Amino acid sequence: MDKAKSDDYIIFSDPDEIPNPKVLNKLKLKKRYGIFMQNSYCYKINLLNSYETPWEGSRICKKKYLKSIDWLRQKVLSKNLRYPFFRIDKEKRIQLIANGGWHFNSLMSPKEISLKLRTFAHNEFSSKKFSSINVIKKKIKNREDLFLRNQIYDKVNIDKSYPDYILKNMNLFKKFIYK
Repeated sequence: MDKAKSDDYIIFSDPDEIPNPKVLNKLKLKKRYGIFMQNSYCYKINLLNSYETPWEGSRICKKKYLKSIDWLRQKVLSKNLRYPFFRIDKEKRIQLIANGGWHFNSLMSPKEISLKLRTFAHNEFSSKKFSSINVIKKKIKNREDLFLRNQIYDKVNIDKSYPDYILKNMNLFKKFIYK
């Protein structure tokens, strides 16, 4: 970031969040900060988590407004927009960016999900009732949330709303498509 100029945009994304490049290319950030509102998928690229969609994913701002990456992720939140004007402790100069991309959560094998849960900061999910490979396989098969929140994910069609890379390389993602 040392080479970025003060008016250059800085984007922060978790590794499983993909900002929509078509939206990004046309982006006119009218506020100080932006949040890419993303479709959230779990386990498979076509299992939509409608409970967490839109997902507050990638964040963007000009370098001159960046306090820290952690601040951008923890303090630039859509819920801030609901606070009254006198709550000056809440950042409200936020633009919500519709159709902002994709959040592919736990897009990995049951074995890898199990390892993730057993080494997760939230150690309450490391027990076998969550992290057992057989439990995970069953949850994926039934499109169920891992964390006992009574959520069923929606199987959706892979269409032109998906990233071009996925559409052009479907053969690479066969094991990540729910049948």
